[in-house]
Amino acid sequence: MNIRTLANSLANKYQTRNPFKLCDELDYLVLHVPLVKIRGFYQYVKRCHIIYINNNLDEREAAFVCAHEIGHSLLHKGINHFFMDKHTHFVTSRYEIEANKFAVDLLFDDYDLQELLERPITTVAECLGVSVQVAEYRMRAVPPSLFPGLQEGCL
Repeated sequence: MNIRTLANSLANKYQTRNPFKLCDELDYLVLHVPLVKIRGFYQYVKRCHIIYINNNLDEREAAFVCAHEIGHSLLHKGINHFFMDKHTHFVTSRYEIEANKFAVDLLFDDYDLQELLERPITTVAECLGVSVQVAEYRMRAVPPSLFPGLQEGCL
């Protein structure tokens, strides 16, 4: 199953794109805690899924981080990113890119993004609160607008 299909499958199954509600449904524990130099991380301990989110993030950033960490939990089972970063020569950026893709696929439905199709990608990135690279990835999958008369602007 590809990343977009997985994200949409979860959103459809649980009838939400809100990562915090999804965590409730999946029985994940979400902790907002003071973190230094990181926005969040995922941990699986004694059959318990825990997502730690930096308590200094605004609501939108925290939602993206939560969705990103759900992505890690589903896409990268058994991978210890911190260990790999410090003690191996594996390139961990692939896992971060995949988690970002999952997050943006989970958070933003195609229908919601159609009004941004004609906008510059930098504007789209700003509206979504993501990097230009993540915005480019997500907007490539949005079908041409089938819904005339949508209001323009940020979501």
